[in-house]
Amino acid sequence: MITYDDFAKVELKIAKVSEAERIEGSEKLLKLQIDIGEPEKRQIIAGIGKIYSPEELIGKEIVIVANLEPKSLMGLESSGMLLAATDGEGRPILLTPDKEIAPGSKIK
Repeated sequence: MITYDDFAKVELKIAKVSEAERIEGSEKLLKLQIDIGEPEKRQIIAGIGKIYSPEELIGKEIVIVANLEPKSLMGLESSGMLLAATDGEGRPILLTPDKEIAPGSKIK
């Protein structure tokens, strides 16, 4: 179990995918450029490429953890993590808002 104070440190935000592409040499990793309401776009690397094509992600609103320490995956920096559930077969299913909302909106 974690405490409420630990959970309160997690910064969940809405992000809008502006660009998406496959990462050469990987079947599942995609490089996403996302808008989280800041002047500069942010890049995240996500292991969802077996289920989602880059084309279907562009323009999609997703939920991310915005305050993770950056991590390098296949030589590319990932500055955040998208949230997904797994279905009965272990496939990732993106968490998305049910109505349009501004990028950068905080989730409480």
